[in-house]
Amino acid sequence: MELLILILKRLELMDEVIKKLAEAGVRGGTILDGSGMARELVNMSDLPFIDMLKHLLADEENSSCKVMLFVLKEEQSAQARQTIKKVVGNLNEPNSGIMFTIPVSYVEGLG
Repeated sequence: MELLILILKRLELMDEVIKKLAEAGVRGGTILDGSGMARELVNMSDLPFIDMLKHLLADEENSSCKVMLFVLKEEQSAQARQTIKKVVGNLNEPNSGIMFTIPVSYVEGLG
Protein backbone atom coordinates (compact mmCIF):
# COMPACT_ATOMS: atom_id res chain seq x y z
CA MET A 1 0.00 0.00 0.00
CA GLU A 2 1.05 3.58 -0.60
CA LEU A 3 -0.08 6.99 0.54
CA LEU A 4 -0.35 9.13 -2.58
CA ILE A 5 -0.14 12.82 -1.73
CA LEU A 6 -0.98 15.54 -4.23
CA ILE A 7 -0.49 19.16 -3.24
CA LEU A 8 -2.45 20.90 -5.97
CA LYS A 9 -1.79 24.60 -6.51
CA ARG A 10 -3.98 24.86 -9.62
CA LEU A 11 -7.29 24.81 -7.77
CA GLU A 12 -9.30 25.17 -10.97
CA LEU A 13 -8.27 21.59 -11.83
CA MET A 14 -9.42 19.96 -8.59
CA ASP A 15 -12.88 18.90 -9.80
CA GLU A 16 -11.42 17.39 -12.97
CA VAL A 17 -8.73 15.54 -10.98
CA ILE A 18 -11.37 14.05 -8.67
CA LYS A 19 -13.63 13.09 -11.57
CA LYS A 20 -10.84 11.39 -13.53
CA LEU A 21 -9.55 9.57 -10.44
CA ALA A 22 -13.06 8.24 -9.75
CA GLU A 23 -13.28 7.05 -13.37
CA ALA A 24 -9.91 5.30 -12.87
CA GLY A 25 -11.28 3.42 -9.86
CA VAL A 26 -10.11 5.60 -6.97
CA ARG A 27 -13.15 5.66 -4.73
CA GLY A 28 -11.97 7.49 -1.65
CA GLY A 29 -9.56 10.06 -0.39
CA THR A 30 -9.24 13.07 1.84
CA ILE A 31 -8.91 16.68 0.68
CA LEU A 32 -7.54 19.36 2.98
CA ASP A 33 -7.10 23.10 2.52
CA GLY A 34 -3.51 24.24 2.61
CA SER A 35 -1.29 27.26 2.19
CA GLY A 36 2.34 27.65 1.29
CA MET A 37 5.15 28.52 3.66
CA ALA A 38 5.77 31.81 1.86
CA ARG A 39 2.27 32.96 2.78
CA GLU A 40 3.01 32.43 6.47
CA LEU A 41 6.41 34.09 6.26
CA VAL A 42 4.85 37.24 4.84
CA ASN A 43 2.63 37.46 7.93
CA MET A 44 5.57 37.27 10.36
CA SER A 45 6.67 40.74 11.34
CA ASP A 46 9.31 39.61 13.82
CA LEU A 47 11.70 38.36 11.13
CA PRO A 48 14.00 41.20 10.00
CA PHE A 49 14.55 39.96 6.46
CA ILE A 50 10.84 39.61 5.72
CA ASP A 51 10.37 43.31 5.03
CA MET A 52 12.90 42.98 2.21
CA LEU A 53 11.22 39.88 0.83
CA LYS A 54 7.58 40.94 1.08
CA HIS A 55 7.53 42.33 -2.43
CA LEU A 56 9.08 39.11 -3.76
CA LEU A 57 6.53 36.98 -1.93
CA ALA A 58 3.48 39.08 -2.79
CA ASP A 59 2.25 36.54 -5.35
CA GLU A 60 2.48 33.78 -2.77
CA GLU A 61 0.64 35.75 -0.09
CA ASN A 62 -2.81 34.83 -1.35
CA SER A 63 -1.86 31.42 -2.67
CA SER A 64 -3.65 28.40 -1.38
CA CYS A 65 -3.62 24.76 -2.30
CA LYS A 66 -5.48 21.52 -1.82
CA VAL A 67 -3.74 18.62 -0.12
CA MET A 68 -5.19 15.40 -1.49
CA LEU A 69 -4.47 12.10 0.29
CA PHE A 70 -5.17 8.62 -1.11
CA VAL A 71 -4.27 5.24 0.41
CA LEU A 72 -3.92 2.90 -2.57
CA LYS A 73 -2.45 -0.42 -3.66
CA GLU A 74 0.80 0.09 -5.55
CA GLU A 75 -0.66 -0.69 -8.98
CA GLN A 76 -3.63 1.62 -8.32
CA SER A 77 -1.22 4.33 -7.14
CA ALA A 78 0.70 4.13 -10.43
CA GLN A 79 -2.52 4.49 -12.41
CA ALA A 80 -3.67 7.38 -10.20
CA ARG A 81 -0.36 9.21 -10.76
CA GLN A 82 -0.72 8.84 -14.52
CA THR A 83 -4.30 10.10 -14.33
CA ILE A 84 -3.27 13.13 -12.28
CA LYS A 85 -0.48 13.97 -14.75
CA LYS A 86 -2.95 13.83 -17.65
CA VAL A 87 -5.14 16.42 -15.94
CA VAL A 88 -2.54 18.66 -14.30
CA GLY A 89 0.23 18.33 -16.86
CA ASN A 90 3.88 18.78 -16.00
CA LEU A 91 4.22 19.12 -12.23
CA ASN A 92 7.71 20.53 -12.75
CA GLU A 93 6.10 23.74 -13.99
CA PRO A 94 6.07 26.49 -11.34
CA ASN A 95 2.94 26.74 -9.19
CA SER A 96 1.36 23.54 -10.49
CA GLY A 97 1.80 21.23 -7.53
CA ILE A 98 3.78 18.42 -5.94
CA MET A 99 2.99 14.71 -5.98
CA PHE A 100 4.70 11.93 -4.05
CA THR A 101 4.06 8.59 -2.37
CA ILE A 102 4.97 7.17 1.01
CA PRO A 103 4.96 3.44 1.76
CA VAL A 104 2.17 2.38 4.13
CA SER A 105 2.90 -0.63 6.31
CA TYR A 106 -0.41 -0.75 8.16
CA VAL A 107 -3.96 0.19 7.17
CA GLU A 108 -7.22 -0.20 9.03
CA GLY A 109 -10.63 1.11 8.09
CA LEU A 110 -10.60 0.94 4.30
CA GLY A 111 -13.63 -1.31 4.31
